[in-house]
Amino acid sequence: MKFISKFCWLFVGVLFIFSGLIKINDPVGTAIKLEEYFEVFATDISPIFKSFEPYSLFLSIFLSAAEIVLGVALLVRWKRKTILVLLLLMIVFFSFLTFYSAFYDKVTDCGCFGDAIVLTPWESFTKDLVLLVMIIILLFTQKYLPPLVRPATGAVITIITAAISVMVGWYAYEHLPYIDFRAYKVGNNIPALMQPSAPLRYKYIMTKDGQEQEFEEYPTDESYTFKQMVAINPEDGPKITDFNVWNDEGDFTQEVLSGNKLLILVQDVTKADQTNFKEINKLVKAAEQQGITPLAITSSSSADFEAFRHEVNLAVPYFYGDGTVLKTIIRSNPGILLLQDGTVKGKWHHNDTPDIEEVQDELAEEV
Repeated sequence: MKFISKFCWLFVGVLFIFSGLIKINDPVGTAIKLEEYFEVFATDISPIFKSFEPYSLFLSIFLSAAEIVLGVALLVRWKRKTILVLLLLMIVFFSFLTFYSAFYDKVTDCGCFGDAIVLTPWESFTKDLVLLVMIIILLFTQKYLPPLVRPATGAVITIITAAISVMVGWYAYEHLPYIDFRAYKVGNNIPALMQPSAPLRYKYIMTKDGQEQEFEEYPTDESYTFKQMVAINPEDGPKITDFNVWNDEGDFTQEVLSGNKLLILVQDVTKADQTNFKEINKLVKAAEQQGITPLAITSSSSADFEAFRHEVNLAVPYFYGDGTVLKTIIRSNPGILLLQDGTVKGKWHHNDTPDIEEVQDELAEEV
């Protein structure tokens, strides 16, 4: 039991810290995932969950920091019983979320480890059950886990961890994630990722006499009824499937993915921060002079964006893109994306709007 207790102590502590760090690396992404849950619960359980949406960012940073703090406090064995009870409450809450997502097929990715490790809802629920069992074991085997530090030292470590965690999360929100795990990270070629890395292979699930059978080739026996076709090697499929740019004249995706393009991404004009458009407009003019084509992409309507761009003096042609895709590309509204023949050469939060020299340096740099 001493070995089991110490194994559970180390595993739970490290996993909570890891999970919290991954989430706090991208607080906007975590907030988006929370909004998905609130929307589902508002539809299925009670409209009151809709009222939590404005606080998604706060809850994102708070819950991520809480995971890190509880993990650190557990590892130094400070206030063991209190920390274990809090961990138990948190994992019960997470287990409910993942079970609801899995059983009702509501949220296809729980966001437990952000974009770094994508788990299916049932995988997430299984992970939470394992942690639940381990935390219960720890509650009953505390005698094998004597404190590693004095109470005062443990308190100081916990407070410092909490302060650093919140600052790290807020900085990531005011700039961009420290590590970009998404398909649109700097160095990636979007057209290449829109193609499969290898030919996709499929298996056919058929039914006959109430029984399911799988075939790698479509059966010639007409007594079988087709149920579904499932990819055998989905990991070889396209990593980007929904990148499209268009306007009223048609599709402009290929044009955007050729040459040097400076994209000003405005996900939603009603939520866009107008603070740094003076710097953005200065960059736009300098880019035009250097032969770099600036353009805007938005998910807002034409009427809304026309009013917005006149308000901020953004004199560039604009196109439309899917709002979810724009949020995936960059965690900033507005955000700046630099493309060279479809390769992402630079990404900037509007708070970090670069000058033309930095843009030219990125274009000249070999990826």
